[in-house]
Amino acid sequence: MQRLMLLRDPARRPQAGAMFELLHPVTWFPPMWAFACGVVSSGEPVLERLGIVFLGVLLAGPLVCGASQVVNDWFDRHVDAINEPQRPIPSGRVPGSWGLYYAILWSALSIWVGYLLGPWVFGATIVGVFLAWAYSAPPLRLKLNGWWGNTAVGFSYEGLAWVTGAAAMAGGAMPAPEVLVLAVLYSLGAHGIMTLNDFKAIEGDRHTGVRSIPVQLGPERAARFACWTMALPQVVVIGLLIHWERPVHALIVCGLLLAQFAAMRRLLRDPREHAPWYNGTGITFYVLGMMTSAFAIRELVGGAI
Repeated sequence: MQRLMLLRDPARRPQAGAMFELLHPVTWFPPMWAFACGVVSSGEPVLERLGIVFLGVLLAGPLVCGASQVVNDWFDRHVDAINEPQRPIPSGRVPGSWGLYYAILWSALSIWVGYLLGPWVFGATIVGVFLAWAYSAPPLRLKLNGWWGNTAVGFSYEGLAWVTGAAAMAGGAMPAPEVLVLAVLYSLGAHGIMTLNDFKAIEGDRHTGVRSIPVQLGPERAARFACWTMALPQVVVIGLLIHWERPVHALIVCGLLLAQFAAMRRLLRDPREHAPWYNGTGITFYVLGMMTSAFAIRELVGGAI
């Protein structure tokens, strides 16, 4: 009875806008883009399966990625109360344990939608949801160490989303080996992207005991590590595209990598100052290379739009 009265009390209910804010829509683009790469690389006719594409994009972005954001905000609520008290949970706009219930509900909804799209998508969704909780929640709380946390995010946002897209288009079946290889390579490169993303919170991470890679290596060494981590998988991709007799696509990816090298030169002059700039420019060339590689695979398996 008391719980029912609390639910009826407007002060004890979350604000609708705050619940949407917890999903952090700005973070949905990377997994949605990777899912689109998986769709393209599958070789399946996209226009004939627009319903699956829509449901899969919903799964990759608002659902799985959104769930990861809610989980992260719930388990970071005490830190956010100090650093970002305006956020939905510490500000009280999402009161009590609503944030935890929301994280559980959104994770369960993600798994259910993944189940509807076939066994491989279902398995990838379970792994993605597990990584979301492992990244933020104790006892694992992978985000406390940049080596583990960035790996989890890279594979979840890029590799799993890519595999999910290809598997969804194939009726839930296992994607082609070429698709899996590209998904792994671009996931490894995403580790470097996450390292650059950590530059914005170096001081806060040091204060709260988060051992991000910039904290462990220092800004200069971390920036060089991030550049190598992003570049080397793309070099391998170029070699594979040549091996798969896709020279035009290999040339395009090579050109995009050279553009990244030019941006990296500016980044390395002052990593702390230029990391946000690189995330808005150099990363664009990276994701364009992902889609170029996806189209190369599509042609390899003889798919048509």
